[in-house]
Amino acid sequence: MHAIKWPQQYLPGYTDNFCSNEVIVKALDIHKVWSLLAQPSYWPQYYANSANPVIHNSNSETLKAGDTFYFETFGFPVECEVVEYQAPENEQPGRIAWHGWSGEGEDRLDVHHAWLIEELPGDRLRILTQETQVGEPAKALAVAKPNPMINGHQEWLDGLVSAARQ
Repeated sequence: MHAIKWPQQYLPGYTDNFCSNEVIVKALDIHKVWSLLAQPSYWPQYYANSANPVIHNSNSETLKAGDTFYFETFGFPVECEVVEYQAPENEQPGRIAWHGWSGEGEDRLDVHHAWLIEELPGDRLRILTQETQVGEPAKALAVAKPNPMINGHQEWLDGLVSAARQ
C-alpha cells in the first residue's frame, strides 16, 4: 500500500499533533469518492464539521495544485493552499494535500492535511487521511480526550463513504 508524502517540517513525530484515520471498503467507485473529496463545496453535505468552503483563485469547483481555499472546521477559520494534487488514474492512487493555517502569534495553528485514495485487489478501496499540526492549539488538541481530530476525521471518512454509496 502507498503512503502519504510528508514535507520535512510536517513529518509525523516531529510536530505537535498527528492523527491518522483509514477505511478499507468494498465495491466503491474511486472516481466518485475523488469527486466528493476534490470539490470542497460537497464537504458540508457529508461532513458536519466543515462549513463555508470557498476556492479563492479558481473558477473551477474542483481543487488543483496551487489553489488556495478557505473553510471552517473544529472551530477554526482555515486558509489553505493545495500543495499536492494527483487525481487517481492508470492504477495510481489519488493524492491531495494542503497546508492550512489559522490564527496569529501564539494562537497560530499550521497543518498539513493529506489524503490518499487507492484501489486494492478484490474490489476494495482504501481511503487514508492523515494530518500533522504545529502550534499551541495543536498541543491542546493532542491531549484532548476524547481526541477531536481522530473522531472528527473518522466522521469525515464515514460521511465520504456514505455519500459515495448514494
